[in-house]
Amino acid sequence: MSGSHASIHDFDSEIDRTGTASLKYDARHSMFGETDVIPLWVADMDFAAPPAVPRALSRRAAHPVYGYTIYPDGLYESLADWLKQRHDWKIHRDWVMMCPGVVPSLHASIMAFTEPGEQVVVQPPVYFPFFSAVTSTGRQLAHNPLRLRNCRYGIDFDHLEQCAEGARLLLLCSPHNPVGRVWSRQELERILQVAERHDLTIFSDEIHADLAYPGNQHQVLSMLAEAAGNRVNVITAVAPSKTFNIPGLNLSVLVVPDPESRKKLTGVFDTMHVSASNPFSIVAFEAAYREGEAWLDELLIYLQKTRDFVAGYLSAHLPEIRFIEPEGTYLIWLDCRALMTASGMDDVQLRHFFVHEARVGMSPGTLFGEAGSGFMRMNIGAPRHIIEAALENIRKALSSSKLRTAPV
Repeated sequence: MSGSHASIHDFDSEIDRTGTASLKYDARHSMFGETDVIPLWVADMDFAAPPAVPRALSRRAAHPVYGYTIYPDGLYESLADWLKQRHDWKIHRDWVMMCPGVVPSLHASIMAFTEPGEQVVVQPPVYFPFFSAVTSTGRQLAHNPLRLRNCRYGIDFDHLEQCAEGARLLLLCSPHNPVGRVWSRQELERILQVAERHDLTIFSDEIHADLAYPGNQHQVLSMLAEAAGNRVNVITAVAPSKTFNIPGLNLSVLVVPDPESRKKLTGVFDTMHVSASNPFSIVAFEAAYREGEAWLDELLIYLQKTRDFVAGYLSAHLPEIRFIEPEGTYLIWLDCRALMTASGMDDVQLRHFFVHEARVGMSPGTLFGEAGSGFMRMNIGAPRHIIEAALENIRKALSSSKLRTAPV
């Protein structure tokens, strides 16, 4: 793993990403109709990756042949070492399936474990490919909406039980995007109990597992199932992409303990004729897991301070926007319903206000399902002064507009 924690990584420096074909920056006009917006939408960070990653990429790029590539032993070892050290999860090599990203893995799992027309449970508001992966493969959505109480989301287990009766698969987001929950052991054990009663397979998207804030402990669902002697088939998605800010390299992992499930998934991937064996994604994956730990530890401290700064700013200057404290991820789910009520705005007008008046580009809550109406998702994975500037823009836009027409 990582060595000395002597160097301090710089998360305050602004890195110009324009002109790099960055989705977050160079697609602003197509996304928002404006280029002059602070982009806090798509879930990648504006921080340089851990230094070991560009070093490894440079070394590989220096070799002038970029041919077909196998997965080296070191790749599997780096993953196993990381999961054991950070999550106390001991995996076996034959459980590991390399995949070209989590979203293709999501589609493959739906196709492997359900038939067209069968129901798949999702828990909105949730990462929007969860919906499209179900509908585009001809399956039916069973919505089990999360419940918001006292600024904290939870699972409606009674309703989940009803949904599970007619379903074959549950898509779990853990930690949860966009609401930022790090599910407790008790909550996850209850999910496993429901799944066991109804013979549900669970696809557990745990790509934000390394991004839990102090005081919150990510629980690996597959470990809990094994410890309880639970018979639930758990498919776990993990990746270095969110942890180390390398999502554009498109290499993720499915950890699948059950051999029959691996066989089904392999059959689906074979029909897609997709390969994840890109020589650059492989070396970046291994370098990040082997040498990125000190960087990650500093990142988590930085993100926590930014999260707390946003909470304080909203409380002091923007009481119309309610802070839903994330327990993990670098995403903040902003409750703007009081602002909408005070101003008479709908979701379209809310988005227009943030983009065209405040010049801040966030992801509208409606992308994450009907339960996201009245919310916006803010990505705080940027230098803190950028986040402060965005909040200042919102404050000034509200002060100069006619939106503050009623007390909050």
